[in-house]
Amino acid sequence: MDTTEENKDRTPGTTTMAPGVLLTLARLTALSVPGVVAMAPIRSGVNRLFRRGSGAGVQIDIDGGEVAVDLFLIVAQDINVREVSRKVQTEVVRAIEEMIGMDVIRVDIHIEDIDYTDPVD
Repeated sequence: MDTTEENKDRTPGTTTMAPGVLLTLARLTALSVPGVVAMAPIRSGVNRLFRRGSGAGVQIDIDGGEVAVDLFLIVAQDINVREVSRKVQTEVVRAIEEMIGMDVIRVDIHIEDIDYTDPVD
């Protein structure tokens, strides 16, 4: 019996996405933007570190098929914070919409610190 013919009539099934996948995608995308040094711990609100959908400087809220992202960043000195923030927003939206297929309703950037350490030559 040809299994190809047998599988042709079946529904393909479902794909589920663990919240950690969105967190990792948003974090790695933000860190890839020049000028972003690190992710900052989430300190605002009532101990948000233990809320579902947060971790490593990223807060994700999912409502239906829409995603809202908060990113808590540490940026390098001598950069244009506005330009870096907009680049992060653009790249995170692109990554989530293209790779995951979910609509992004907002990406809020929170600059938590500026890294003034001298780069190692």
